[in-house]
Amino acid sequence: MNLARIDLNLLRVFDAVFEDRNLIRAGKRLNLSHSAISHALGRLRDVLEDDLFIRTAKGMEPTARSVAMAAGIRHALLQIQGALGDEPFVAHLATREFVLAANDYITIVLLSQLSRKLFVESPLVNLVVRPSTRLDLAGQLDIGRIDIAIGTFADVPPRFQSMPIWKQTESILVHRSHPIGGNRAVTEEDLLTFPLVVTSLGGSEEGAVDGFIVERGLARQSEMFDRQALEQAYGGGSRSPRLRVCVAHSLAIPALLRNSEMLALMPSPLASEFEKLGEFRAFQTPYPTRGASVVAVWHSRNEHDPALKWLRAQILDVAEHIKS
Repeated sequence: MNLARIDLNLLRVFDAVFEDRNLIRAGKRLNLSHSAISHALGRLRDVLEDDLFIRTAKGMEPTARSVAMAAGIRHALLQIQGALGDEPFVAHLATREFVLAANDYITIVLLSQLSRKLFVESPLVNLVVRPSTRLDLAGQLDIGRIDIAIGTFADVPPRFQSMPIWKQTESILVHRSHPIGGNRAVTEEDLLTFPLVVTSLGGSEEGAVDGFIVERGLARQSEMFDRQALEQAYGGGSRSPRLRVCVAHSLAIPALLRNSEMLALMPSPLASEFEKLGEFRAFQTPYPTRGASVVAVWHSRNEHDPALKWLRAQILDVAEHIKS
């Protein structure tokens, strides 16, 4: 392979197509026509003697050679950008698109407020939210397809940076028509009397261990309740709470609680959001639970990116108003 035949623009085109999986979107990102993108890919294919991308019904699928190259090329482009100096980020003029990964709980509690804030302070910025429950978050951060992942993580590999956003406790949510939907507190006996609904984003069949799924060193939360605390409260005996319904999406819980005697275990910020609907009440758990931290994770190479530093500051600002 002759390196003299490869210029920076070819690598920028490769990086954009790899991320977007679409020639038109890649062209818009780089302000290039469809034919210019196709021509650049053709030149790179000739130099590397590989198809690089295969056109399918789902878009441009990368070959094995492309997958092996992608992270290195993205890192090299960022190093070049860093060496040349980052352009200052001017929020009210910026047209950048930020890609975040979060589950529906985080989206409800944090990103709805963040979206409103960005609309005021940076109206031309676009926000894309990917589902964190079915993605290899570490891999997506490595290749730059996600800017920031938000959630609860047990371990963060050293190649990533992280910051705590808020600490949360656990609550029990009931419908106001429930037998205990009045003013009295929920008791341990109530949890033996009434079945529970919880959110579980992945069990042992998906590799979850102790409530966390490990992918490329990044251990993300798979259950949105403290199973260990619940089991310890009842001693693991024959009489223990019944987990009647496990759902993968928190948004399903309000519908499940209507016309039902089930109780829902969930993070307190989410219970507070549902309580605002007017038909639900949130209670403290009748047993102690371990606190959990919701954190933002990003790749270390983006630590000094002015745009992402600004975005992280906006996230922290919004998070200050979230009830834990």
